[in-house]
Parts: sequence; structure tokens; C-alpha cells
Amino acid sequence: MDNTIKGIHHITAIAGDAKRNYDFYTRILGLRLIKKTVNFDDPETYHLYYGDKTGTPGTILTFFPNEGIPAGRPGTRQATAIGYSIDKSGFDFWKQRFDSNGVNYLDVAEKFNEPYLTVFDPDGLCLELIGSSREDIRQPWTSKEIPANNALKGFYNITLTLNDLAPTADILTKVFAYQLVEQKDNLFRFITNSVTNAAIVDILVSKSEIPGHVSMGSVHHVAFRVKDEKILMQFRDTIIGLGLHVTEKIDRNYFYSIYFREPGGVLFELATENPGFMVDEPIETLGEKLMLPEQYEQLRETLEITLPKLT
Repeated sequence: MDNTIKGIHHITAIAGDAKRNYDFYTRILGLRLIKKTVNFDDPETYHLYYGDKTGTPGTILTFFPNEGIPAGRPGTRQATAIGYSIDKSGFDFWKQRFDSNGVNYLDVAEKFNEPYLTVFDPDGLCLELIGSSREDIRQPWTSKEIPANNALKGFYNITLTLNDLAPTADILTKVFAYQLVEQKDNLFRFITNSVTNAAIVDILVSKSEIPGHVSMGSVHHVAFRVKDEKILMQFRDTIIGLGLHVTEKIDRNYFYSIYFREPGGVLFELATENPGFMVDEPIETLGEKLMLPEQYEQLRETLEITLPKLT
């Protein structure tokens, strides 16, 4: 099924303070910083990538940190919650860990017969740790404080909050080959069978809610995974055929991308599996050095002084 969408590739959000973001995702949540680079559109700010040992698609959460920007406002026309897969036995571990580190969270609840714990990062970004009912054999990144049986394995789902179901559902089902498998009140679950994990998109329909504002603590875009550039361009042709505006192919060093705003208002990206995160540094030292795209290499001396130190 190489010619299909293969679930979530990565999710990108906006943060405030870079050091605070780094501390929360590496120390508190136990993810690996797999790439420390800069925003292609603003090289004076970081682009930080967190994931598993190698940055496997479906585990990669990235951030544009920008200190001093206003907080975002949750609402419609945006992705509002990022779901991570954990073992069902891990909820007490995480509640104790959040309590001891002063992290804001909500107690365990349930949806679609699955328990989940809602936690908010320092900028207010909503994360859900979900006791998956689907088999998840992915090997998480671990630390002395977070053993494998409690660690975050990678994405479980993404939740989109929209005013209307149909336009976005058409993209998911008719273009991305997802299937609507379950509904509970105004929450709809779509799943692709092309992959085992990071395969779920939930849509929360709120017809009367106003659009949110994407800023600090908000998801900027959701990237879906394709095998390679050939498949990427086939999807680009399909999207153009629907009358939607889509970018040219963009080289992001670690994958190739196209972007378009789906009819419900959420920015979608399609990203390739190739070439991957070891293209410019070995697996043993991923994330340790500042990696710059070629066009910004001449700024290295300045950026290494001005960008916040992440230790």
C-alpha cells in the first residue's frame, strides 16, 4: 500500500520559550530531541524535532519556539489535541510524575472505550495520553526516569475541531482513504488501514464555536506520511483537481513536502519518508548539534551565539 497515505508523519506546533519547551518534552515526557535546526522562514528561531530513537514517522512532534508571542486560542478550524499511545498500566505513573513536576493535567476519562489522560504543556498545548486498544509494538525512547513500559510510544491520533464534518471528511475518505469507523455524539473517528499506528483522525464537530487563533500553545499543521516524492506529486495532482490551492514541492532536508489548507480550515502537509533524519548526522548524536539548511550555513557563527542554549 505504498501509494496511499500512511497515517501521521509529524505534527508541528508553536511554543514560547525554547528552553522551557526542550525541558518539558525531553525531561518530563522523555522524548528524544532528534533534530535541532532553524525555521526555514525565520532562521533566528529554532525548529525543534522530538521523537523516538530515529525519528520514525508517526512519532515526530516539532515546534517553532518564539518567545514573547501571545497565547493561541482553541476553537474550530484547527487541530486541538495530540494523542500519544501509552500502555494502559501507565496512568498512575504519569499522574505521579506530573504531580511531582507541577504539570497541569486532568484526571483519566474515556472516549471510544479507551482511557486517556489530558495534560497541558507549559504553553497550554493539549496532549492526550491514550491507553490504546490497538496493538502497539513500537519501541519508545526511554530514560532512567521513564522505563519502556510507561514511555510514550508515538502518536495515537490527532483531534480536529471543526464547524462542519462533511468537507474535511471528504478529504480524509475520498483522497486519503480513511474510513469513518465510529461516532459518539459529535465526535467522529476516522482510521486508515495502511499502517498499524498513528492511524487515527478524530473530528469534533462544534457548529456554533468560533474559529480559534493559532499562536503559542497551538498546533500549526498536521503532516501525513507518504512513501516518496513520486507518490507525493500524485497526491498534489489530485488536490489540484479538487480546486484547492497547494504549494509546490518543498525540500525540508529530512523530507519533501506539499501544503494545503483543507476545506475545514486546518493546514495539512504531506511529507515523504525519505531521506530521513540521519542524512546529516549519525543516529548516536541526533539532536546534539545545530544543523542548518545550506542557505543559512553562513549564519552559523551568529546563530550559535544568539539562539538559546539547550542543556
